[in-house]
Amino acid sequence: MSEDILNILGVEVAPGKSATVTFEVAKLHTRNTLDVPIIIERSKKPGPTVLVTAGIHGDEINGVEIVRQIIAKGINKPKIGTIICVPVINVFGFLNMDRLFPDGRDLNRVFPGSANGSLASRVAHFVMKELVPHVDFIMDFHTGGADRFNAAQIRIIKDNPKLTELAHVFGAPFIYYSQNLNKSFRNACEKSGVPMLLFEGGKSFNIHSTITNTGVNGAKRVLNHFGMLSSRFKASKPKAEAIVIEDSKWIRAKYSGMFKATISINSKVEKGEVIGNITDPYGSFNYFIKAPNSGYIFNVNESPIIYQGDAIFHISTKLEA
Repeated sequence: MSEDILNILGVEVAPGKSATVTFEVAKLHTRNTLDVPIIIERSKKPGPTVLVTAGIHGDEINGVEIVRQIIAKGINKPKIGTIICVPVINVFGFLNMDRLFPDGRDLNRVFPGSANGSLASRVAHFVMKELVPHVDFIMDFHTGGADRFNAAQIRIIKDNPKLTELAHVFGAPFIYYSQNLNKSFRNACEKSGVPMLLFEGGKSFNIHSTITNTGVNGAKRVLNHFGMLSSRFKASKPKAEAIVIEDSKWIRAKYSGMFKATISINSKVEKGEVIGNITDPYGSFNYFIKAPNSGYIFNVNESPIIYQGDAIFHISTKLEA
């Protein structure tokens, strides 16, 4: 999408110019304003407009770090077109180290939002009305919730050739076919006709160097694919072809207790293989967790204490041939 003058919140940004536009989310009870910075970099040469976002959930710091590095390293200064970066959409949650908004709502469950709705709904409305209409493509960075550590993966819907191509270009270890959740950012963008790659990697309240490197390198590959990556940077090839997961299931704890995984994330396991154990503090109980099928482990719960029914491993059940 080529625009001679990009206008966001009344701020005009011409080709070849840079700008940081701030969106005032709300005033705090102290009357101080709380703003979301939007960093815009434009080339003089026309080309696609790419939106890079993170921090929809305030506790997902790893995604924020990926976008921070993209900006700090100058990767967001395009050879052609425009790159818009929003490192922290849910600034309330980020400040409070909380997944949700102060109104208790999950921002990723209120899209496309409403100008007169809840606080979270108003932020969603702003994103869909002020940012998404300007862009051709979006990369949104997330991490695993709570203590669940996600392998680096791209989530897309199945049977979308354009998204499948871009997911392979990104080069994360896994591509996971998952349906768009109702009222999610990804679902709202699909309905608006804007393709999105959703990156998942790491866990909340954590910055993991391997995950951040995967996210930054993947973003560089996609920008290079669009002809937007500055010649100062090189887009390295992925170490291996992505493993495409068509279906999966959660392995849940049969007992409460102290939990330890004995296999690492990204591991391929065989049916019946011991992958972890649950014990009690008194040395009288030790339950070995076995893989219910052969597959890849692409999420591991890293909490040392678990309860019966907790999700502890995410395992693939069907791979794309």
